[in-house]
Amino acid sequence: MNSSREHILKTAFILFMHKSYKEVTMKEIVEKSGLSKGAFYHYFPSKEKLFHEIVDSFYFIGMKIDFDRFSKTSFYDFYHDVLKFSITKFLEMKDFLEDTYDQDDISYFTLVLDAVKLFPGFKEKMKQIHTTELTSWENAVQSAMDRGEIKSRMTARQIAQLFIYSSDGITPHLVMDGRIREVHSEIQALWDGLYAEVKA
Repeated sequence: MNSSREHILKTAFILFMHKSYKEVTMKEIVEKSGLSKGAFYHYFPSKEKLFHEIVDSFYFIGMKIDFDRFSKTSFYDFYHDVLKFSITKFLEMKDFLEDTYDQDDISYFTLVLDAVKLFPGFKEKMKQIHTTELTSWENAVQSAMDRGEIKSRMTARQIAQLFIYSSDGITPHLVMDGRIREVHSEIQALWDGLYAEVKA
């Protein structure tokens, strides 16, 4: 990525994190970036395009999970791989933004909600991501069932939903409490408990 472009994205991202999308002005972003108006508008002619690029780059591309990279021979290894990858990606984004303050991390979530309201196309992207996520987990569970690693009266889809939705539930609570650094250990303990219940 072009260094000036990356600098603009980083500067604007930080501002959007500290304020809402509506509160941040283009004038403020230009001033904070330290670039001339001409140089700035060469990359982003409007606040809408800039915000769209931030959410698309850092969330839908930067946080995208390629489930094919994770273990296919052990469901235990699969869910540990997913958890480690997800947490690492999020912390890398915080490091890029030089964000060492964990008390306001809920802003990362509200930013996406703002984007989904502003840009209808993002809602469909979110839907596709969730569909891919559930399908990947379901396939991993089914494979574990087929090879005798886990056994349950529940379907592969139901077990997959338990893992996904338990994470989706606990993460916002910890983030709102400023405890993002505890997410990994808390989810791992919960998932290990779920795994123990279905392990053959």
